[in-house]
Amino acid sequence: MSDYSSRNGDALSQNGYVNTSNPSLVPSQSAAASPVIRKKLMGFVGFSNLPNQVHRKSVRKGFQFTAMVVGESGLGKSTLINTLFNTKLYQPKEPLPPSAERPKTVAIESISADIEENGVRLRLTVVDTPGFGDFVNNDESWRPIVEDIESRFDQYLEYENKVNRQKVVDDRVHACLYFIQPTGHSLRPIDIEFMSRLHTRVNLIPVIAKADTMTDEEIADFKTRVLADIAFHKIHIFQAPTYENEDEESLAEAEEIASKIPFAVVGSDKIVTTPDGRQVRGRAYPWGVVEVDNEEHCDFVKLRQMLIRTYMEELREYTDDVLYENWRTEKLLSMGVVQDSTVFKEVNPAVRNHEERVMHEAKLAKMEAEMKMVFQQKVAEKEAKLKQSEEELYARHKEMKEALDKQRGDLEEKRRRIESGRPLTPEGKSSTGRKKGFLRT
Repeated sequence: MSDYSSRNGDALSQNGYVNTSNPSLVPSQSAAASPVIRKKLMGFVGFSNLPNQVHRKSVRKGFQFTAMVVGESGLGKSTLINTLFNTKLYQPKEPLPPSAERPKTVAIESISADIEENGVRLRLTVVDTPGFGDFVNNDESWRPIVEDIESRFDQYLEYENKVNRQKVVDDRVHACLYFIQPTGHSLRPIDIEFMSRLHTRVNLIPVIAKADTMTDEEIADFKTRVLADIAFHKIHIFQAPTYENEDEESLAEAEEIASKIPFAVVGSDKIVTTPDGRQVRGRAYPWGVVEVDNEEHCDFVKLRQMLIRTYMEELREYTDDVLYENWRTEKLLSMGVVQDSTVFKEVNPAVRNHEERVMHEAKLAKMEAEMKMVFQQKVAEKEAKLKQSEEELYARHKEMKEALDKQRGDLEEKRRRIESGRPLTPEGKSSTGRKKGFLRT
């Protein structure tokens, strides 16, 4: 370390700080403003061994992966899972007799297995959905599946909120293989409805089942129609990511995998003999043998390459960083939890004081506007009351004036009668001084 720090041209001292004794090594103002200063090491330090440390830790800890398969019965979901992981996760199913009672709802079944390959342990969980699309009315077939995925998110959120989080079990669904019937036309309404409901909760990987029932031209046309429907309905499916500084081989591999979506696959875990005597996994027909691991026959190799060999960790990361975080944000906001934007934020005190002063002035202006509005409202109410009182007084004044005018007229009439010598009361109404029943004496 001493030789490394004492070399001419080295900008780091033994304490790890920039050596200011050599002016040529001090970064300029423009370089100092940059958040990252790139330096070429003059010797071996050791942090390039970090990937090996992560590798050892990952191998010792093992991996967890949860895959969901969705599709109608008879499309070969169980067979494809057995073929993908080269193990007997699902045993052959016995067909139900015609008299057997069929389930009336979509069931959720999980099966787990510990798989080891070259010293790497994988805890594989496969979630099956028997009954999906098998009913006369399939309007709500997607609901139990969405509820199961969100319940797994709920369980993981509960693990995160515990005091002791050492034994966190991640059983979130990292990938969903959706099996499409090989109709050769386009997506059906149930396909569009399902993928529209789930593409924000899980990594969707569309798979065309039983591709050996169509010709190459029919498969190409069917893929074009499926992708057009997916783009029209704005459904997000998992795409192989690309990174900076990747070699041409990795980029070509990613492009080739992306060009095969949706994957037209054939599943088979049986060994058959080809006409040239080779033992392969495939299906034997009178016209020939369909090889599962032959890229000229189907896209099974590319599907396995994307799902397991190349992008399994990306599927896990996208589930954790994007899908789960979006769901978690929606969940907490619906519960009334609001994140304070100032938490974990470095703030300049002068800028903070200025912002507080601006907020205080805005608060005072708001209070002043509210007080002015209240004052104007009270003034308007007082003016309305005064106007009403004025109208009432005017009406009373008018009424009293009319009464006085009437009394004045009556008095004038009496005065004229007195002056003219006429009695004040009419003659017909004058009293004769006699009372009925009595005689004047």
